[in-house]
Amino acid sequence: MALDFKAKDIIHKVAAKFTPAFLPDAKKPYNLKAVFQPELDVHGIASKAEVYNIETSPAVIEEGLNAACELIYYLAADGYKIKTPIFSLRLRLPGEYEGAETHLAEGCLPEARLQASHALRAYIRERVKIEFDGIDQRDGFIAEALDEHTGHLDEVMTIGNLLTIHGYGLKIDADASHKNEVGLFFEDDTGKSVKAEIIAVNSPRTLKAIAPSALAAGTAYTLKVVTQSSSKNGASVLKNTRVTLSDFKLTAQS
Repeated sequence: MALDFKAKDIIHKVAAKFTPAFLPDAKKPYNLKAVFQPELDVHGIASKAEVYNIETSPAVIEEGLNAACELIYYLAADGYKIKTPIFSLRLRLPGEYEGAETHLAEGCLPEARLQASHALRAYIRERVKIEFDGIDQRDGFIAEALDEHTGHLDEVMTIGNLLTIHGYGLKIDADASHKNEVGLFFEDDTGKSVKAEIIAVNSPRTLKAIAPSALAAGTAYTLKVVTQSSSKNGASVLKNTRVTLSDFKLTAQS
């Protein structure tokens, strides 16, 4: 089985919507966001084999992908540079040194650097057509979440450390009758929520919060903002609360 990057008759069409710009230094009022298909794990990828006319059994694909991923884990950790048709992966050792050190500085850890392959970048550049699909009408949007401890976007959050969330319509506010309902929550797959107790910055486009100690390391959480503020005017309070969910999950780590 192989992916054919040379096929000339395949053009992928990706719908994209305008979303209000969320970064402080934005020069224009909108960003463009692709309307992605649902997230796929290894099983989901394998299940698409028939759709894309891959003759290998989905069960075989799933088993092979899982085995390959596990092998790549070990090889990358052993210092090999991994090169595949889709990506390259290598370890980076951060820091500056005198030349006589015998160990990494406290808190300095090896980093995994992953980069899309030249073939994949070229395929996307040549074969993906973006179709503009109007303005995103959602009442609030969580665009990204930066773990300030690791510098990773939309991946992890370090318990007890600062998490910076960007988007629009994020300001958490309520009248007296709703004040106990609002906040920034971290919701796991069972629906159980943990509330952020410390929010250092609370504005329509930015929340800065401490990842709560009650989060379970290794568990993935969806971000949920419950507020009574208007997404169009953060200074005004609505009659009822509204909920904004992230379309990504963050894995808690200690």
